[in-house]
Amino acid sequence: MLLFAGLLWAQPGHARPLPDPGFHVVHYTARLDPDLPRKTLRGTETISVALLDANVRQLDFDAGELTIDEVSLHGRKLSFEKTGHRLDIRLASNPATNRHLDIKVRYHGAPRFGLEFHPQTEQLYTIFSTSQWLVCLDAPDQRASLDLSVALPNDFKAIATGRLISRRRLGDQRVLYHWQQQAPVPSYVYGFAAGRFNEADARANGVDMRFLSRDMSPDQLRQLFTDTGDMLKFFGDRAGIPYRDSYDQALVTRTIGQEMAGLALLSEAYGRDALQTPADEDLIAHEAAHQWWGIKVTCRSWSDFWLNEGFADFMAAAYIQHRFGDAAYQAIVEHWQRNVEGLVASGKDHPLVYAHWDHPSRDDRVVVYQKGAYVLYLLRHELGEQAFWNGIRDYTRAFQGKSVTTADFKRAMEHSSGRNLDGFFRQWVTGSTPTGAATSHS
Repeated sequence: MLLFAGLLWAQPGHARPLPDPGFHVVHYTARLDPDLPRKTLRGTETISVALLDANVRQLDFDAGELTIDEVSLHGRKLSFEKTGHRLDIRLASNPATNRHLDIKVRYHGAPRFGLEFHPQTEQLYTIFSTSQWLVCLDAPDQRASLDLSVALPNDFKAIATGRLISRRRLGDQRVLYHWQQQAPVPSYVYGFAAGRFNEADARANGVDMRFLSRDMSPDQLRQLFTDTGDMLKFFGDRAGIPYRDSYDQALVTRTIGQEMAGLALLSEAYGRDALQTPADEDLIAHEAAHQWWGIKVTCRSWSDFWLNEGFADFMAAAYIQHRFGDAAYQAIVEHWQRNVEGLVASGKDHPLVYAHWDHPSRDDRVVVYQKGAYVLYLLRHELGEQAFWNGIRDYTRAFQGKSVTTADFKRAMEHSSGRNLDGFFRQWVTGSTPTGAATSHS
C-alpha cells in the first residue's frame, strides 16, 4: 500500500519561501564534478536572470549547505554572503541596461542529503533538495529550463532531467554527460541518477522508456515496469494531455520514491517486492502521475502541497482501479479512510491547506497524501464520473505549465460541473474533518 511516496520531500528549510525576489530565473547551465568515494561535489553554474525591477540590487538564492567559492558577472567578481541556506549576491549600482544577467557561480560541498552518494553500490543520485547540489530558487512556483552536465566514470550509465545531448570522453576515465531540459519546470524536479546499472528499454504508445537497476536483469526490469506505458496513457487520457517525452525509471540503493521531470527513482527493495506482487505497483503509478500533477501543474507554494501529493496518490489508485478492478481501488480507499479517521480521533487532523509547511510531522504527511487523495475520491462520488473527470481534464489543461492554489482547483471544478462547491471545500479542504464524517462517506 502506498503510504509516503515522497517522504524525503519535506526536508527542513524547504518550507521557507524566499520573498518576492524581483527577478526571474530563465535558465540554469551547470556542470557537476562529483567524487563518489569522497562523497563530495564541485560545481560551476551560470544562472540566467531577467530583472523584473530595475532597482534590484541583491539577488537571493537557495544554496543548501554548499560552500560558495566565487560569484561573478561579465568576468567581474561580485560580493556575496552565505547565511544559513541562503546565498545573497550583491549587484553593482547599475547592473545591466537590458535587465538580463548571466551570474556565474563556483561552489563545492559534501551534501548530507539532496545528492545521495553510495560508494558501496557504486551509485549517486539526487533526491528532491536541489539546492544541496545546485544554487537555485527552490520555490515550486519558480520555473526555468536547464542544461545539466555531469562528469561520471566512463562505465556508469545515467539518466537525468531533459534530453541527452551528448556524451563526451574527458580522457581521465570519465565521461561528461550533457542533458537539456527545454520546457521550464520547477527546480525541485531537476535531477539525475548514475551507477553501474543493468539496463532494459521498451516503447509503448509512442513513448520511449528506459529501465535501470543494479540487481535486476533486463527481463526482470521489463516485467516490473510492464505497465508503465499503460500508466502514462491512462494519465494522459485523464489529463487531456498525452505524454510526449521519453520516460526513465531507475531502481536505486535507497529511496522512498522520487519523481523528476521525465524520470522516477524507486528503491531496489521496492522493486523486488513489486516484482513478486504486481498489484502493488501503486508507487510506480504515483511517481508517473506526477508528470502531470506536480510537474506540469505545480502547487504555487508548499502550503498547497496536497495538489501535488494528494493528486498523485488518488491518480495512482484510479489507475489501480483501471488495471485491477473496483475491489483493488476500494481497498486503497478504505485504507485512506481509516487513516483519516485516525487523524480525527487523535486530534491530529488538519485542513489540506497549510499556513506554513515547516518541519511537517508524519501526521501532516498523512493529511497531505492520504486525506488529500480521500477528498478527491469523495469529490468524484459527489460530482459523478463525467463531471469529475471532465473537471480534472479541464483543470489540468488550463494550468499546464503553471502554478496553482486550492482556489484555482475549486473554481475549475465548479466551472466544469456547474456546481457550487463552497460547502464541500469548507468541510473537507479548508476545514478539519468532523468526527464521523469519514465513516459516513464510506
